[in-house]
Amino acid sequence: MSNKLMSLKEAISQFVNDGDVIALGGFSTNRKPYALVRELIRQGKKDLYIESGAAGGDVDLIIGAKLAKAVNMGYIANSGFSMVCRRFRAAVESGTLPVEDYSLDVQTIMYHGAALGLPYVAVKNMLGSDLVDKWGISEDERKNLPKLPAKKFVIQEDPFNPGSVLCLLPTPKIDVALIHVQKASPDGMCIIEGAEFQDVDIAMAACHTIITCEELVTDEEMRSHPEHNTLPGLCVSAVVECQYGAHPSQCFGHYDYDPVMLLEYDKASRTDEGFNEFLKKYAYVSHQKYLENIGAGQLEKIKIDNNLGYAQNLKRR
Repeated sequence: MSNKLMSLKEAISQFVNDGDVIALGGFSTNRKPYALVRELIRQGKKDLYIESGAAGGDVDLIIGAKLAKAVNMGYIANSGFSMVCRRFRAAVESGTLPVEDYSLDVQTIMYHGAALGLPYVAVKNMLGSDLVDKWGISEDERKNLPKLPAKKFVIQEDPFNPGSVLCLLPTPKIDVALIHVQKASPDGMCIIEGAEFQDVDIAMAACHTIITCEELVTDEEMRSHPEHNTLPGLCVSAVVECQYGAHPSQCFGHYDYDPVMLLEYDKASRTDEGFNEFLKKYAYVSHQKYLENIGAGQLEKIKIDNNLGYAQNLKRR
């Protein structure tokens, strides 16, 4: 049994290189790998190709910190707080960030194809929509983005059903997946409680997967109930014990999303100056200092009620 325990700094330093394709787990404001994203920012990783199904403030932070070279995603929002994340919007409107837009269901199908080792997947989902006609990143632009496929997709006749057409979508070649989970053991075995989203697929597809976990348990405990386990250790390169590693998003079974923090980010990210001050306070500090800046009182407020599965008296707006 191997020991894959590392610090945030060690894991990002060892497995993430400039120019990598990075896939992020979670969904909008749910179990997003924020602690790992803040470590990316502290280390100044650059020219990253970002993959995310339902992106949230985690990807917005990467974009605002100017670490992203290109982005593939279904949408990006801190739902209920920023309908379109503000650093993303500013970058797109200024023309400084190449972004490709796939439908959310297609994005997750592509990740599943990547997990199966397929070079492309065939779907009908986007046919008939303007996603077919309006490419976010043109073929000419793609020539300067070596880790993107040469085309967004190819439309081809269905070889088994003449007269019908298919949309062939290239699957992403993921260098590193960043995922937050509830439990993990030193050898990399993980338990995701609640919705898994695309996390299992991106972990299986990636060359390296970095896990942060709320609770570190022994290898023996994980093996005592194998039917509960989600990811085997062979998919995982590094494990970081990191309580509140998904904050300010929610983590099922542990804490709710933090409306105070999400509102603060919404306001700060409206301007370059506000965003940079936000980074100074919350990103360019250690994870422990980050939690201190949030405050023990606020962290207590977002703890879930075990009988309900959410924080009962949390003021959400």
